[in-house]
Amino acid sequence: MRFYLVEDVPDRRYSGHHSYGSKWALPGVHCPVCHADWSSTGGSYPSVDLSHLPPQEQKKYGGFQEDYSEFERLREQVRPLVPPGVHLWPGTSLGPMNGTAQGEFGPLVLHHSWTLLMQREPLERLQAKGLRGLKGCRTQLRFRKKNPPELLELEVLPRGRVHPDCLPPERPVPCPKCERIAWTRPAESELILDASTLPQNLDLFRLEDFLTTLIASERFVQAVRTLGYEQDISFRELPVRAS
Repeated sequence: MRFYLVEDVPDRRYSGHHSYGSKWALPGVHCPVCHADWSSTGGSYPSVDLSHLPPQEQKKYGGFQEDYSEFERLREQVRPLVPPGVHLWPGTSLGPMNGTAQGEFGPLVLHHSWTLLMQREPLERLQAKGLRGLKGCRTQLRFRKKNPPELLELEVLPRGRVHPDCLPPERPVPCPKCERIAWTRPAESELILDASTLPQNLDLFRLEDFLTTLIASERFVQAVRTLGYEQDISFRELPVRAS
């Protein structure tokens, strides 16, 4: 199967845009071992609902946490609410996207490389074509106009990794405490996917080692093109290499 990088287009057909944020998030953290102050970008689980927690507890999900043990407690408190096996990094977004939105939106919306929004009808039509792993979650974006569109955020799971051949030969080892790895994603022209890690049961996923990178299967790309939804979104095939 072929796999494609999901990308924005330089000249969008639709004028819509939105601010970015989520109702809750795991806080950024200070690691007591490597002493890095950090948080990640790209991990997002909009289906998580923390409204059952007391208001004061909910307020702890965001910002920055100096106490690493408190970060660990907050992380483990939400672990039962996220898909099994996912890694919960500092900064992981939780709950519905919120913020403001304005303008006209197309069927698929990619205004950040790591976040894909869809209107309900396009999502249902893609699901009807048998695409796997498309889970839309309602956003809480605020429009000023009447009868705004219903925008859904796709909960895109981390699966698959880049091939070691496109990573630095001398890579830093993860911190034994926070597991932070101090490297950056290869340039888009140099991305190579590791064939042995790619999921066969998902048609849309984000890379585990670079969460801001969305990958679509050939089935997803063909369905989007057949339905005429490739307007404010584009796809570029990536090489796949065996380990």
